[in-house]
Amino acid sequence: MKQRNKMGFQRIKAWALRAVLTVVGVWIAGILLFSFLPVPFSAVMVERQLGAWFSGDFSYVAHSDWVSMDDISPWMRLAVIASEDQKFPTHWGFDVQAIQSVLDKGEGGQIRGASTLSQQTAKNVFLWDGRSWVRKGLEAGLTVGLETVWTKRRILAVYLNVAEFGDGVFGVEEAAQRYFHKPASRLTLSEAALLAAVLPNPIRFKASSPSGYIRQRQQWIMRQMRQLGGEGYLREHKLL
Repeated sequence: MKQRNKMGFQRIKAWALRAVLTVVGVWIAGILLFSFLPVPFSAVMVERQLGAWFSGDFSYVAHSDWVSMDDISPWMRLAVIASEDQKFPTHWGFDVQAIQSVLDKGEGGQIRGASTLSQQTAKNVFLWDGRSWVRKGLEAGLTVGLETVWTKRRILAVYLNVAEFGDGVFGVEEAAQRYFHKPASRLTLSEAALLAAVLPNPIRFKASSPSGYIRQRQQWIMRQMRQLGGEGYLREHKLL
């Protein structure tokens, strides 16, 4: 009996190891392929869609429309950097000072507050939503992979194409068409800042009907964009 139990345990271990290696293999392949191919959908999109179906909401559809970086307004590129990660062009995937600040606050701290655009891209494309430290650990490993294989310009392009801007609205092109009835390439400074303003919680905050808080945040982002230097900043860091 003990021998049989031992063999059964070994089989489970072997299956678990194969499953882990398969997932890691898929992630590595994804990092390599998506360094030049469009990302057709993200893990968060799948999570949202399945969640809607399992809750009985069959009207929900996660929309996205991939566009190249050249088809995204420079203002939109600058807006997300100004609002989400001003050290993006110079860090290696992690904002050490922000992480330390969160750790100093303990588990009650805002985990997302320490997330760079690189980390958010890794999470959106390959992982699930949430704030668990397990997910953050996986996210860290994937972030290293992105920073090693992808350029900063590519990370920013993928982020803008998979970021969630509202209920079922994924990617800046879908957001621009939905909220402003224009392509992402024609977004103005203020429109880009408004879209960036909802990113901390695009389900709660609405670009279509912005609250007073979102309007204040929009104005703050616009000031930050100007202080960074506008298109000159993007050109300096090869993000234009």
